[in-house]
Amino acid sequence: MKALDHVTVLDLSRVAAGPLGTQTLADLGARVWKVESLKGDDTRTWGPTTASGNSEGPYFTAVNRGKQGLAINFKDPRGQALIKGLAQHADVLVENYKVGDLARHGLGYGDLAPLNPRLIYVSLTGYGQSGPRASQLGYDTVLQALTGIMTLTGDADRPPAKVGVAWIDVMSGLTCAVSVLAALAARDKSGQGQHVDLSLFDVGLMALLDAGQDYLQNGNVQVRSGSVHRNFAPSQPFEAADGWLIMAIANEDQYRRFCAMIGRDDLLTDPRFTDNRKRLQHREVLAAEVAAEIAKRTRAEWIELGVRNKVPINPIHSVGDAFGDGHAGARGAVWNLPRAGDAPLPVIASPLRHMSATPAAPSSPPPGLGQHTGAVLQQVLKLGADEIAALKADGVIHCP
Repeated sequence: MKALDHVTVLDLSRVAAGPLGTQTLADLGARVWKVESLKGDDTRTWGPTTASGNSEGPYFTAVNRGKQGLAINFKDPRGQALIKGLAQHADVLVENYKVGDLARHGLGYGDLAPLNPRLIYVSLTGYGQSGPRASQLGYDTVLQALTGIMTLTGDADRPPAKVGVAWIDVMSGLTCAVSVLAALAARDKSGQGQHVDLSLFDVGLMALLDAGQDYLQNGNVQVRSGSVHRNFAPSQPFEAADGWLIMAIANEDQYRRFCAMIGRDDLLTDPRFTDNRKRLQHREVLAAEVAAEIAKRTRAEWIELGVRNKVPINPIHSVGDAFGDGHAGARGAVWNLPRAGDAPLPVIASPLRHMSATPAAPSSPPPGLGQHTGAVLQQVLKLGADEIAALKADGVIHCP
């Protein structure tokens, strides 16, 4: 049994945030119809051709597993009719087109809700359905700039920096999935669907967390501090004898154990370091003392000591190191999806895979462009083979 095996999702979203949200629902058992244009999702061509020769880039592969792929030209009235037909069989619709785009084609919430009052319609856009920026194009990179995170990322003496992955997209995708689950729960009570107006802008501001709250509460505008933690010390990268590691000493008990571990009880009694606020005030002096000690041993030695003394220390891994870590293997962090006539496709496993009763589980690799168009139209909308062939010939749909 899967948690959402009773749910059908009509996925009109593209690129990252929306597809990640619907992939999360698919991992939990939902049937997801991914509808692309006849050209396909932009991310199919992002990045180089994979080592296996697969034309789909890693971006598309990362957020589209477990879906049935359809390709429909909904600028054509016949394509619009197909979308409307599918919407009447769906519980959820997720879209991330510019504000008003789908309504111009008769596919807005106001058009589809009368056809299916139970439909949950999620509009995930850059800036939301209202406000002075609503009509602007929104991608993760420009949203990272607008919401302030780039002024908090990187070293103080360097230019502003974006987070190394599509950070707001990832959180928006997960927030999208949460919104769907909440709307499904509400529908269980009311019997009615609803429109969800979700934006990368709102999510980006939410994710400022303490930096945002510090401004609202105290008027403080925090700035870039590299990998140094703004709220406690010592917490930053240090170079061991054979490479970099990082530690996070977050409370007084940890600091006492840390000082004993490195053999520096004097750092415990020094009046500059007797509590966290003093350590923050004298961070650079403390860091210099700690750095001299860390350089005396290897990373493996420090990590072993950290485990033994309950002090949070970890090596700074590359992406390859992270997947190669024994803990990733023990936790099943990679799923290998079977593909006909090809080697299994490794994908990043859902973190929801450890639910005790209804764990997330993989179902299929990302679909080829229009791979399931004919089957879905035949099974769900009861179109005959001749009708499907005519739609294909007229450029309304794409079927392999």
